[in-house]
Amino acid sequence: MTSTRIAGGRGIRSRRAAAAALAAIAAIVGVGALSGFHTQLREIDPTGPDAASEVGSADIIGIRTFTPPAGIDVQADLEYGTREDGTLLTLDVCSPAPDALVATRPAVVSIHGGSWARGDKANADWRNVCVWLASEGFVAASVNYRLVPDARFPAAIDDVALAVEWLRAPAQAERFGIDPARIGAFGGSAGGNLAALLGTTGEGPLDEGSRVAAVAELSGPVGLSAAELAADGGSAWLSGIVGEYLGCEPGAGLDACPQQAEASPANRVDPTDPPFFIGHAQQEIVPLAQSQRFADTLDAAGVPVRLEVVPGANHSIGILDDALRPRVAAFLHAYLG
Repeated sequence: MTSTRIAGGRGIRSRRAAAAALAAIAAIVGVGALSGFHTQLREIDPTGPDAASEVGSADIIGIRTFTPPAGIDVQADLEYGTREDGTLLTLDVCSPAPDALVATRPAVVSIHGGSWARGDKANADWRNVCVWLASEGFVAASVNYRLVPDARFPAAIDDVALAVEWLRAPAQAERFGIDPARIGAFGGSAGGNLAALLGTTGEGPLDEGSRVAAVAELSGPVGLSAAELAADGGSAWLSGIVGEYLGCEPGAGLDACPQQAEASPANRVDPTDPPFFIGHAQQEIVPLAQSQRFADTLDAAGVPVRLEVVPGANHSIGILDDALRPRVAAFLHAYLG
């Protein structure tokens, strides 16, 4: 496995060089003259516990049971956009070994979890997810997105939607050998919510804009209303992080937070949505009833859906073990090729 930083997306190094050049110009002509025209660029760079996986246990479970093979190429920290506040949005691309017989490959956008407030595309667990997807023949793009408290809903879904559009653009599709009509999404925990939102946002063809052709999500909180969380037995902790993510008025509760409907994939389902794979553990922190209701809603709309319930209390990619990985891969191959 190789790890490189490249320009042509552009990478963080080139942005840092540009920022340094602007700083030199400012020193010559005066900071005051430029201050009204330059937004300070900043990258999303979680460190310490904020960068850690949402899998809290140190046990070798889930994706940690995967052994990365040789031959996967990893291109790290490619810039896929810059937001108005100067935030640099970056992703890592994991590609299978070249094959002269394969002209283009399907792609999967990989979305980390962490309560919408923590996590990182390149922590050990999510890098393993990226490499695993590449080992299955997909071009995987592991994305970083804006986090709470610096950004609230809909910032994160806007960011991952932009990542899909970036991959689908002709320049990137050619660069990475992607078939732009075959892009899917994979996410866990908060990333599962975002993957599900990608799948249920918009209507019509699944090969345009930020639409995706298949979604696999694990342990996603998909019904964020106060009523749904209460009915499902959601904890006060879960309601609290949902309120933080949505930017609800402190002390007002989710009932007074209208964003709950738009942020809930279960409220956005329509018959043109892509097929879904939903994985969930029986006794984990996100209530199983969330996934069960979501699966029922998709099924009622005529959307192909597969719900896999596994025993135990592990969460998100903590359940992505030797038994579940082949099922997820088979689903993605069935709908992405």
